[in-house]
Amino acid sequence: MAAPNDCIVVINAGSSSIKFTLFTGPTLDLLLKGSIDNLYSGPTRFIAKDAKGATLGEQAWSDAPLDHAAGMRHLIDFVEQRLQGHRIAAVGHRIVHGGMHYSGPQALDDKVLAALDKLVPLAPLHLPHNLAAVRAMRAMGPGVPQTGCFDTAFHTAQPALAQAFALPAAITDLGIRRYGFHGLSYEYIASRLPQADARLAGAKVVAAHLGNGASMCAMAAGRSMASTMGFTAVDGLPMGTRCGTLDPGVVLYLIEELGWDVAAVQKLLYQQSGLLGVSGISSDMRVLEQSDAPAARLAIDLLVYRIGRELGSLAASLGGLDALVFSGGIGENSVALRAAVCRDAAWLGVALDAAANDANPRDVACISAPSSKVAVWVVPANEELMIARHTLALLQPA
Repeated sequence: MAAPNDCIVVINAGSSSIKFTLFTGPTLDLLLKGSIDNLYSGPTRFIAKDAKGATLGEQAWSDAPLDHAAGMRHLIDFVEQRLQGHRIAAVGHRIVHGGMHYSGPQALDDKVLAALDKLVPLAPLHLPHNLAAVRAMRAMGPGVPQTGCFDTAFHTAQPALAQAFALPAAITDLGIRRYGFHGLSYEYIASRLPQADARLAGAKVVAAHLGNGASMCAMAAGRSMASTMGFTAVDGLPMGTRCGTLDPGVVLYLIEELGWDVAAVQKLLYQQSGLLGVSGISSDMRVLEQSDAPAARLAIDLLVYRIGRELGSLAASLGGLDALVFSGGIGENSVALRAAVCRDAAWLGVALDAAANDANPRDVACISAPSSKVAVWVVPANEELMIARHTLALLQPA
């Protein structure tokens, strides 16, 4: 950026929310962040906080919920009122899917947007909302550069065998392959670990991004080698409301024997399964951990079991394991889940420092015992900073 007061706005637009973060200067210092939630259905709520967590603004719309365009208009208006001598130099967007061809950030021009429109069938529940925010921003500030940062990009360097399904070439040639997601989170972890411990620069690492969406990634020397999510973001681990890996025969049974249509199956897989479906109580790990209901315990135990199975598989893909990383809302905050996963991974040489884990660190921290053959780390997710870095890099002259 040309001036110290230039800012980058990072937008993460979901189906019913827009999260935004404002970074300033060449060092990308956090200025403010917030969200607009419950778009379309209402009551739409807006909140913004400064870098220290103090609330800067709140608003609610109960009678007329906002859509993405109106939500973007409100947040940009709010940001402009708070700039105080700063200038918006660019906007960086989290884009869930970049297909086979986008292996890095892209300036979002007409050609790129047209290409992304063609990828909507690969991520119909996410990509349209990502692009809606881009188009809303273009309408409001046509001269402001916009950058797309793709959740799939980090995984494009995986070995071909890690990306392949055992399907005929006529099918795989259509782009049906394992893409992997949460790439921006894993890219941040890969950049952060060597700063915390230089020995991890060339390490074999399995990172677990555990939140409402959950996945795991095997990395060697900071490069993605395998991931639990595949063609879509419903694959792999059980999640808040998503089922994770499922025998395709179950889907065929629902359609052929029970007469379900595609919409009903999609709703089951994405919105009615996972922690919510198994527990029948909540998709929120905090609620389940406080519950005495056997079904809540079952949901947690199933997630821990599946993390353990995937950990073994990913360690095998690396030919060993040097470090295990927890990130995401659950990974960063659930002391009990981290303890259970590490207990079950003792066969890999994992030994947890119980006191370090119980301290529930808020920053990057090692929580393994000195005797552990595998280092265990907590790395808070920061996809927004990763997007800001990419956007800043695209602004710099070649």
